[in-house]
Amino acid sequence: MFISFEGTEGVGKSTLIAKLNEYLIGQNKTVLLTREPGGTAVAEQIRHLLLSTEHSEAICHDTELLLMYAGRAQHLENKVLPALAAGQIVLCDRFTDASFAYQCAGRGLSHEKLALLNQNFVPRMPELTFWLDAPIETGMARARARGALDRFEQEKTEFFSRVRAGYAQLHQQHSERIKRLDATQSADDVFAQALAYLQAAL
Repeated sequence: MFISFEGTEGVGKSTLIAKLNEYLIGQNKTVLLTREPGGTAVAEQIRHLLLSTEHSEAICHDTELLLMYAGRAQHLENKVLPALAAGQIVLCDRFTDASFAYQCAGRGLSHEKLALLNQNFVPRMPELTFWLDAPIETGMARARARGALDRFEQEKTEFFSRVRAGYAQLHQQHSERIKRLDATQSADDVFAQALAYLQAAL
């Protein structure tokens, strides 16, 4: 089973993934934890390019999108698809929904570009996606508390408001797959909500 985790910055995805991983291992499941951008050695180098704040020139929006999909193709081919073929449960921090929310809703790129990339380079979608939703100010306060902000985390509130609206649109269109979790709750309450959806799916 392929499960992805989505949301704006600082909403608690890492905490939820860790809790669900612990639960699944306790149920004798074989689990792969991974993330995007990243997940393999080459894809992690692409991640560094995308998140670094030290570039001497601005990364244009199309370059950002294409780098995301270059990393995704590498990640799918070398990690996600082999794990799924071996019967593992894959828990992935972000996937294609993030590209819609960040690059289309956030940056203003066309849906047609994203659809073309998905059609050609994404042979498998998650069966279940958890969207952790919280007000932008709440998430950014948590992100700032973690330390230095990466290139995305340094975006303005207006950008993240568009990203959040993009996730809301996806949730409305794909409510069978995408489950909204109230990320203003405690970590235990978010976990309990997610676990109910997960048990139903399994």
